[in-house]
Amino acid sequence: MNNLLISVVIPTFQRPDLLQRCLTALGSQTLPTDQFEVVVVDDGNDADTAALVRNLARQGALQLSYLGQSQRRGPAAARNRGWRAARSPIIAFTDDDCIPQPDWLRAALKRFDAGASVVTGRVEMPLPNRPTAHDRTTALLETAEFVTANCFCRRTALEHVGGFDEAFDIAWREDSALQFAFLRAGIPIDACPKAVLVHPLRPARWYAPLRDERKNRYDALLYKRYPNLFRARIPHYPALVTAYYGVVASALMTLGGAVAGNKSVVRAGGVGWLLLTTGLLAYRQANQPIGELPKNGLVTIVSPFLSVYWRLYGAIKHRVWYL
Repeated sequence: MNNLLISVVIPTFQRPDLLQRCLTALGSQTLPTDQFEVVVVDDGNDADTAALVRNLARQGALQLSYLGQSQRRGPAAARNRGWRAARSPIIAFTDDDCIPQPDWLRAALKRFDAGASVVTGRVEMPLPNRPTAHDRTTALLETAEFVTANCFCRRTALEHVGGFDEAFDIAWREDSALQFAFLRAGIPIDACPKAVLVHPLRPARWYAPLRDERKNRYDALLYKRYPNLFRARIPHYPALVTAYYGVVASALMTLGGAVAGNKSVVRAGGVGWLLLTTGLLAYRQANQPIGELPKNGLVTIVSPFLSVYWRLYGAIKHRVWYL
């Protein structure tokens, strides 16, 4: 007999140590373990991950199942496979690097008992004593309206909107795409501050901000799908975007002036580039040791060009006016 009240779906990719921490936290839920199941969808089809989940399943502390993806398709596709394979009418989503707090499931279920269709919980991301600019940006997840690291949906709501949009094939904007799909369909999203999970910041390589600029191409896709909701609910950071375009324009102006042999144009472009880059570097270097200056300087110089490239790439690929 199926007594399950809720199914927890966790996409993972080659991080068995983090996944084990998450599963340990789920084993400490105040909700009895016979009332929920955990579905792990392995987007890396990793042998160590499979062994971890199957060993824990044999121990019997959790009702665990493992699904391996034949090829990497991103967390949206992994979550879709997970909720469709789940056995309960309510689906909880979290990520392998999160730590659900003991009352996480019980708190959310109370909102469903009151008639909710979709619930979003609260994410805590403690910052280190000397956070980097990348840390501060990542920790903005705490203030997001809706994150799939901590959300709960009735199966019927997911079926109504078709689940996650798998065109978002990396961990970026797939949560907003699901949120906007619910809102467009008239499905309300209830906040549940008592459904708490901790999302520790993981140490990032110094070049992580450069790698992350590729995410900008998915903003164009989200804008194309939901232009009004995008404008109303996605932070735009106009000062930063303007500065990035200004840096690129100044660099092109300097280059054009050099090619034309016009020293005044070279000088004007160079001064503009220097002023804008200095301002951006001051923000990135804030509260950081002086030894980080070379790395931060390189990231500051390169980031505007990558950001503008990926924004324009997304606009062209998805044929939408998004700058």
